[in-house]
Amino acid sequence: MTLSYWEIKSWLTNVDYTIVGSGIVGLNCALQLKKRFPKASILILEKGTLPQGASTKNAGFACFGSLSEIIDDLKTHSEEDVLNLVKKRRAGLQKLRTTLGDKSIDYQQWGGYELFSENTSLFETCLNQKDAVNALLRPIFKTDVFSLKGDTFGFKNIKEQYCFNQFEGQIDTGRMMEALLQKVLSNGIKILNNVSVTNFLEDVNSVKVETSQFSFSTCKLLIATNGFASALAIPEVKPARAQVLITKPIKGLHIKGTFHLDEGYYYFRNIDNRILFGGGRNLDFKAEETTELSQTALVQNRLERLLKTTILPNIPFEVEHRWSGIMGVGAQKKPVLKQISNHVFCGVRLGGMGVAIGSLVGEELANLIT
Repeated sequence: MTLSYWEIKSWLTNVDYTIVGSGIVGLNCALQLKKRFPKASILILEKGTLPQGASTKNAGFACFGSLSEIIDDLKTHSEEDVLNLVKKRRAGLQKLRTTLGDKSIDYQQWGGYELFSENTSLFETCLNQKDAVNALLRPIFKTDVFSLKGDTFGFKNIKEQYCFNQFEGQIDTGRMMEALLQKVLSNGIKILNNVSVTNFLEDVNSVKVETSQFSFSTCKLLIATNGFASALAIPEVKPARAQVLITKPIKGLHIKGTFHLDEGYYYFRNIDNRILFGGGRNLDFKAEETTELSQTALVQNRLERLLKTTILPNIPFEVEHRWSGIMGVGAQKKPVLKQISNHVFCGVRLGGMGVAIGSLVGEELANLIT
């Protein structure tokens, strides 16, 4: 790609900070850098027309983990680590709401429900450990988080009791990203879309950034690509595709709140009188360890079958849209926030909790700059 003098001068000269990725982390990183260094030149590079990973593709759950997810985390993390994870997610959600305002993101705290299949022992496990988890989380929430509720939604083929989380909320993902983008642009931060970073080379005082369109130099490079981080030599992160579908509007849809099923591997909600339903990567973890934004018959057929047999029994529906997002996961749930070299930093591996912790991770990434 041949650039004009004006393009090089205005966009790619004297760049202080370059951020790779215009999702929740990248945009919040840019805002924090601008707050700390008001006169700095900040450039964000985005490989997609819109944020390519999960920031504009997630289900809009303002959550910090279902009961079964937290119990599962306790198998591989210490109680202190799990408490810190939940604390970080809680603080991140509060930061998101403070930064953008509840109205602009359509935040609604209607609570979250965990459903349990009839043929699983998971319900008994959660029932037995509910009080212990509530006690663990009480320093954060000052009261019990999880309680039991009876069925009021008419779901089928699941236990009649649900685990209810009074603190769970939901947002409009599109409105959140619109508001965040507007805030970034209004602060004089530049964004270039459809530009993929292919390599970077560091010298004593700067980093040469090579992209699919051009090359340029920047003083500092900050990587916020989450699920795509392994392509930029960050091995602690693996991609995890999340497939989603949404129905056409359903008249009189009575479902309200956010819903988790099968340890959070399935999730659904009502948005604009439609059911948004996603998940299923546990059907084939290896196949879903990909950065391909496509869908598979295995997962999509399973989602439709659960809609028919469990979520919308005896209610006719039509699927209108299908899409995928790419999360960043790893052996640990803690985000990877580190200085890679003298002038290169990263904030990645959000573990499917981007809405919850993205704002905070972005701020912490910016604060790695001394």
